[in-house]
Amino acid sequence: MPKDHVEVAVVGGGAAGIAAARRLHEAGIDCLLIEARERLGGRAWTVHDPQGHALDLGCGWLHSADRNPWCTIARTQGLTIDPTPPPWARAALPAAFPFPLQHEFFGAQQAFYERLERVKDMEDRPAADLLEPGNRWNALIVAIHTFVSGAELECVSAHDLLRYDDSGVNWRLVQGYGTAVAAHGAGVPVVLGCPVQRIDHGGRRLRVETARGTIEAERAVIAVPTPMLAREDFFAPPLADKVAAAQALPLGLDDKLFLSLEQAQEFEADTRLFGRIDRAATAAYHLRPFGRPQIEAYFGGSLAADLERGGERAFFAFATAELCGVFGSAFARRLKPIRIHLWGADPFARGSYSYARPGKADCRDALAAPVDERLYFAGEACSRHDFSTAHGAWLTGVAAADRIIALKRGLQP
Repeated sequence: MPKDHVEVAVVGGGAAGIAAARRLHEAGIDCLLIEARERLGGRAWTVHDPQGHALDLGCGWLHSADRNPWCTIARTQGLTIDPTPPPWARAALPAAFPFPLQHEFFGAQQAFYERLERVKDMEDRPAADLLEPGNRWNALIVAIHTFVSGAELECVSAHDLLRYDDSGVNWRLVQGYGTAVAAHGAGVPVVLGCPVQRIDHGGRRLRVETARGTIEAERAVIAVPTPMLAREDFFAPPLADKVAAAQALPLGLDDKLFLSLEQAQEFEADTRLFGRIDRAATAAYHLRPFGRPQIEAYFGGSLAADLERGGERAFFAFATAELCGVFGSAFARRLKPIRIHLWGADPFARGSYSYARPGKADCRDALAAPVDERLYFAGEACSRHDFSTAHGAWLTGVAAADRIIALKRGLQP
């Protein structure tokens, strides 16, 4: 442990915690970033394939890139932004989804969003209530929203889904989003491999109890996923309001499997395919991301959870079966698994990103509210309009740090 007394302890070394710690450190405040993993980045994690290509096992898209602060940070780091439009912004491959049917589907999807918009000033409800009864495209709409929320629409607040703000500009980093997030922590005092077990806020100073000893602090920024905050024993004395808010904002589940693809030049770069169009339990396939001979398979919601029970092989078997269903059984010989990370099984995440349960959209504000100007909260789940994103996490981390800095300088936060 580098130190056992600090002015501000920042718990969680993901995008929010890194943003908060860097802001505090640059303001001259004695802080320590405490991360359970042996790396920084949290749910932003870049690894490399055998050819050296960066693979984002966690967040991979610079959503709302025209206002996303990570774009500026990445440019400062010398990283390369790829502005190629995302595959979901264009038509899917017609192999199993003819263009006339895609046109019909897009009409049904647009009608769903129009009905969603109309509930803005009404009582909240499950987003699934906005599906048109009996519409043939409901299953595919649900599948797509398991990619958006990590959960089926019946579990998701309509108000929360409606509040998400996406400018429609989505870019990528050639060197990986996780690379940029982790690099932003350079120079910040940090301790890795140090899970926080409890935060005791009952005394004059906070006591952050970790697997490697106790750190005392005047204040703390808590930037960990909601499953951690939903534990009733995480704070002493207990914070029932925070537990309730965290339980109302569980993490949905999305997993990405990267596959190598032989004879990849058959397909246009950055195109998309759905495994099935008649069921919600299907994956989306991004063919030749960055023009590479790969497929990025995306699994969400209950499907991802079910496959995690079977381990990594289950994902590969499912993807192979779906792709062979479209291209024929010989296609299996062209596929090999590269890498996947099971976020639901990750002990320091327990999921991918947050959604609000029906009737609980305002819990994001409750989760973000400071406690006694000593405990501050940050992370994508604390963002009212940019939840589920790394830039939403960054904004909440900076906001928490700025509030502490203002108090330190005697200003009204």
